[in-house]
Amino acid sequence: MAGRLLDESAKGVYIISATPFTDQGDIDYGSTDKLVDFYLESGVDGITILGVLGEAPKLSNEESAEFVKRVLKRVAGKVQIVVGVSSAGNLNLKRLTDTVMDLGAAGVMISPNAGLKTDEQIENYFGGLIKELGEQVPICLQDYPQLTAVHMSAPLINRMIARFPSIKMLKAEDVPGLRKISKVREAEAKGQRRVSILVGNSAMFLPQELARGADGAMTGVAYPEMLVSVCKKYAAGDISGANDLYDAFLPLVRYENQPGVGLAIRKEILRRRGIIASAKLRTPGGSLDADDQKELSFLLERLDRKLAALADSTGAMSTMRRAG
Repeated sequence: MAGRLLDESAKGVYIISATPFTDQGDIDYGSTDKLVDFYLESGVDGITILGVLGEAPKLSNEESAEFVKRVLKRVAGKVQIVVGVSSAGNLNLKRLTDTVMDLGAAGVMISPNAGLKTDEQIENYFGGLIKELGEQVPICLQDYPQLTAVHMSAPLINRMIARFPSIKMLKAEDVPGLRKISKVREAEAKGQRRVSILVGNSAMFLPQELARGADGAMTGVAYPEMLVSVCKKYAAGDISGANDLYDAFLPLVRYENQPGVGLAIRKEILRRRGIIASAKLRTPGGSLDADDQKELSFLLERLDRKLAALADSTGAMSTMRRAG
């Protein structure tokens, strides 16, 4: 292992990265470099790769390792890299974890295996997995029942935080999940070990989650600089300013959050912004038709007008890159 490892103090924005492909479906490493540079310029505190947004299940083991290596080389230690390693098989999960940690990742993100039903099953699964990985590997515990169909209660999460010191971060994206964040923070106020909480769900509830005690966001919206600005404003006590900026983006955030086509929308925005060359998803994957493209153009034009008006009202220039 090399570099600074993930710990409980993590905060800010750990952007979930897309995996750029060429129109033929190969990994586009030139666009990967530009995408990483863009994320760094946006002010993120970390980058999470090989997540759902990164189309991880569509990559071979060799491609996954090569993509991690490429991102780590481009980042060059400027921010932490967390790698999604969830797998149906523990052996594959461990092999990928060993590989990425040896390459210099800061930690790994793991969700409970599909099919786990009871709190006891979930806790035993992580207990066995952590024993196999080694307690030195920092873990971001992903709570995403909409994808896994595994429901982790707040008491279970608190119990695992207390039992497993290698869990450094909770990625909270249950819906509704605001009370779960509150219950974790309430347990910490009573003496439980504090962990970092970063939130997903396409930032649909970011201001409310920050108010409940979240430390930031780990999601993949196509305007990471918005996430950075909102989190910084909130941390500085500018609650109104954080909400005003977030509100300007909310129609687009909502549009990006559509199941089935959301990733295609995000990649198309990144393409229009000149960051990746192609919006290609590996099959099976959604794509945008003419009506989708027209709707997206309308939302992006509207966003530009809102940002201009917001900048005029605050006397500050917007740093958001136009969609083009």
